[in-house]
Amino acid sequence: MRLNWKKTITATLDVLLAGYLILAFTEFNKPDETKNVCTKVTINIQDEATNGFINTQEIKHRLEANNLYPLEKPMRYVDARKIEEMLKSSPFVKTAECFKTQDGRVCILLTQRMPVVRIKAVQGDDYYVDDNDCIMPNSHYTSDLIIATGHITKWFAMNYISPMSKAIMDDNLWKNQIEQINVLPDRSVELVPRVGDQIIHIGRLPESKFKKERSKLVNEFIDKKLTRLENFYKYGLSQAGWNKYSHINLEFDNQIICKRRKEL
Repeated sequence: MRLNWKKTITATLDVLLAGYLILAFTEFNKPDETKNVCTKVTINIQDEATNGFINTQEIKHRLEANNLYPLEKPMRYVDARKIEEMLKSSPFVKTAECFKTQDGRVCILLTQRMPVVRIKAVQGDDYYVDDNDCIMPNSHYTSDLIIATGHITKWFAMNYISPMSKAIMDDNLWKNQIEQINVLPDRSVELVPRVGDQIIHIGRLPESKFKKERSKLVNEFIDKKLTRLENFYKYGLSQAGWNKYSHINLEFDNQIICKRRKEL
């Protein structure tokens, strides 16, 4: 069998040409990091206005403190992965993404962990719990959240106060009306409203060792109690007067027990 050298050379040249074109195309589209410097840094924080736990100025300061702020640095020395890893180490950052563009910009995209309740326990603990039922440290930033006080361990906060707070915050009426949850020594729960000067006792939260079932039971429990409270607001307090009672007990399903306010 004779080898067709002409065809073989042609095929080899075709392969070499294809490889050259791929390499040339790649180099053409790749930023020239040996010459370019970073001319602009864009920091985009999702939910910055609503959460308030981190802001662009704080991110800039953190990058500068770690000698990672890229402005006016050669692009070849800008380590996007290192920037991401440093930002992810913050207890308030959920995700971090950093990338460079051909025109010398560095873009940083962040999402925040979403707190659902602030815990201020009797033993002195002060922290947040996020929407994944995980502990977040205290912060000097303020956020309009429900505050849970009283006899609260971190385990109880993550497993019961967190799903309870989410159930309240999911309802437009009650997320604006309930400002405080208070846990008594026997783990029964009181609610403190923004409007009205009453303490609302709802009893103990239903318990389960399974997270999914526990969340379902707590949601159903809170929905049932708050529906009863809403009806009492409409048909009870609206006629008797908002300042007549100092304590409303919703613990028992077949009755509402009210304690009259003492006359001055």
